[in-house]
Amino acid sequence: MGTFLIKAFGTEAPTADLKQLEIQRREVTAGDVEIDILYCGVCHSDLHTARNEWGGTVYPNVPGHEIVGRITKVGSSVTKFKIGDLAGVGCMVDSCRECESCKEGLEQYCENGNIQTYNGHDKHLNKQTFGGYSERVVVDQDFVLRIPENLDLAATAPLLCAGITTYSPLRHWKVGPGQKVGIVGIGGLGHMGVKIAKAMGAHVVVITTSESKVEDAKRLGADEVILSTDQEQMKKNAGTLHFILDCVSAQHDINAYLSLLKRDGSLTLVGAPEHPLPVAPFSLIPARKSFSGSMIGGIAETQEMLDFCGKHNITSDIELIRMQDINQAYDRLLKSDVKYRFVIDMESLKN
Repeated sequence: MGTFLIKAFGTEAPTADLKQLEIQRREVTAGDVEIDILYCGVCHSDLHTARNEWGGTVYPNVPGHEIVGRITKVGSSVTKFKIGDLAGVGCMVDSCRECESCKEGLEQYCENGNIQTYNGHDKHLNKQTFGGYSERVVVDQDFVLRIPENLDLAATAPLLCAGITTYSPLRHWKVGPGQKVGIVGIGGLGHMGVKIAKAMGAHVVVITTSESKVEDAKRLGADEVILSTDQEQMKKNAGTLHFILDCVSAQHDINAYLSLLKRDGSLTLVGAPEHPLPVAPFSLIPARKSFSGSMIGGIAETQEMLDFCGKHNITSDIELIRMQDINQAYDRLLKSDVKYRFVIDMESLKN
């Protein structure tokens, strides 16, 4: 198979800074498209993987799975896209396509393991996949997404991860008009959850530990804000929410949030705390409450999310950075010093 070299930014060891590298991409096969990357969002998963905090990182590692760009080449069998189209790539670039989950359009839950956009196994080149901190990417057309023309492209990039991670559970649990929906934590995920739940027609209640985020939560569209550190506010709102989306990755008392659910309410976790969260049986049993988890959506649902965001003019709140500033951005990410997502202008790498 033919390959070509491009510029990228990645790391060669868990403790090493990211730096400019050269990586191989495959030439387009019959079903592939080549995308010139314009913007790539920075997800906390990028940092975890680059630093091998979850284990299993293969080096050199090139992160990036919130990719927006323009198609520059198409394979001979491509029917879904043409040269010049705007396109996006999210967290996965392939799956087995044969298991029950894949056949139901739930490739994110592929029973044989979907192929991640970076640090996955590239079956074409028989090496690890490289992500969007690079000039270009080649992806099978079935895992490429159409980007609405009306949205700001840089601010659209985080929708490919943060957007679908929050949209999928809100959609699955049928959030809509007449429901009071809690969003725990206002960060990269939480701020998208507020915008999407509001656009779905729900009454949105932000739950935060930080008084400094009250006004910003309202700016994002929240109808109410509960300070979880205020026991009176928590007591007053017990049993009032139909659904809670928990976007917090730090350790926290899940039972306190479960107390806010109505009978038959559900709390879904999309944040990923490092250690287990103890759940008291009587936080669930007396009112038939549910505690669940969710990840990204499948390709069809991700496209649905993008179209929904295009219709409602929803994008992420971002800070645009140069590729050369990624190490400082990682340091700031650890301190939650961003509102609410870094996005890399890939022109800075090309030039």
